[in-house]
Amino acid sequence: MPELPEVETTRRGIAPHIENKPIIDVIVRQPRLRWPVPSELPILLRGLRFHHIGRRAKYLLLECTTGTLIIHLGMSGSLRIVAPTQSPAKHDHIDWVFADDTVLRFNDPRKFGAVLWSEKPPASHPLLARLGPEPLSAEFDGEYLYRLSRGRKTAVKSFIMDGHIVVGVGNIYANESLFLAGILPSRQAGRISLLRYQALADAIKCVLQSAIEQGGTTLRDFVNESGKPGYFQQSLFVYGRAGQPCKRCSMPIKQIKIGQRASYFCYACQS
Repeated sequence: MPELPEVETTRRGIAPHIENKPIIDVIVRQPRLRWPVPSELPILLRGLRFHHIGRRAKYLLLECTTGTLIIHLGMSGSLRIVAPTQSPAKHDHIDWVFADDTVLRFNDPRKFGAVLWSEKPPASHPLLARLGPEPLSAEFDGEYLYRLSRGRKTAVKSFIMDGHIVVGVGNIYANESLFLAGILPSRQAGRISLLRYQALADAIKCVLQSAIEQGGTTLRDFVNESGKPGYFQQSLFVYGRAGQPCKRCSMPIKQIKIGQRASYFCYACQS
C-alpha cells in the first residue's frame, strides 16, 4: 500500500507536469472505485487549472479556484504522466487531459482508491477533518506524543500508527522508528517518559524523511509508463528480518503481532 513517503513522492513527481495548466478534458472509464467518482467531474474541471498540488496524510489535494480534487491511491493505485497517444491499460480508470497534451492517468487494479471533489476547504472534509498532525511538521514532537499518551494502555506501536494521533506512520516506519528510539513496540504508550518520546518523535521524522529522499532518488521521473514510485528501500534495521542478527548487537530479531500487524524488534537494543 502506498504510504505517506510514496504519496509525497507522487506529489513531487506529478506537480511540475500539471500545475497551472488548463484542463481540457476528464475521461472516466471506471467510476466505481472505493466511493463513486462524481459523475459531474468532467464538467466541473474542464477549463480549470490545478494551481497547487498538495498532500494531507495519504491524500493528494489538487486545488482549483472552485474546489479541490481529493485523490487516495488505495492499496495499489498510482498516478502517471503519459502521452495522449498511449492507449489505456486494463486498470487505467481516469485521465486528466491538459492543453499541452499532457495526460495524468490514474491506475488502480484493486479499485480501493478514491477520486472525490470538495467545494469546501479540504481540511473540513469528513475524510480529513479528524486526522492528526503531519509527522514532519513543527506541531509534531515528543511533548505532543507524551501529552496524548498519558493514561493509555495500548501498545506504543499501535499508538503511533493511529492516524488520529499522527498521520503517515505505517507499519514499516513504526517498526524502524521504535528501533532507532530504543523502545519496545509492545510497551504501553502511557508508561513511556517524555525523554523517550522526544527520541521517538525525532526517529519518526528521520525515518520518514529518509524514505521520502530515497523515493525521490529511486523514482527518476513520472513520465514513462513502466516507472513506479520509489518505495522505502534503504537498509532496514528490523522490519522483515525475523531471526536475522541485529545490525547493532547481533542478537536475533524477534517477531510478534501487535494489532494484527507484524512487529519486529531487538530485545537487547529496545526496552
